Amino acid sequence: MAQNDEAVALTYTQGDAAPRVVAKGRGLLAQEIIERARQAGVYVHESPELVSLLMQVDLDERIPPQLYVVVAELLAWLYRIEAGENLPPPVLDVIPDAPPPQVPPRGE
Repeated sequence: MAQNDEAVALTYTQGDAAPRVVAKGRGLLAQEIIERARQAGVYVHESPELVSLLMQVDLDERIPPQLYVVVAELLAWLYRIEAGENLPPPVLDVIPDAPPPQVPPRGE
């Protein structure tokens, strides 16, 4: 997130079809999302390319299949960190020139 211009919060529970966007915003709202995450002890990953793609997903919608692998890599790293492993943050392979993700209609 370049100077916290944009922020997106995801949630995922084992058994869900895919992670969902639970908060997103620009400017002051982005700063508030980041601050609340940090206060809650939630890891804040900075990736302008990934945030840009996730900003296109509607609130409370699942991430599109095109982002499954990159988000899964990030979640896998987070689970390992929570288990006590000392690992550097992953380098996510997000293609900034990729076409906008196609978000599946709600209920699919």
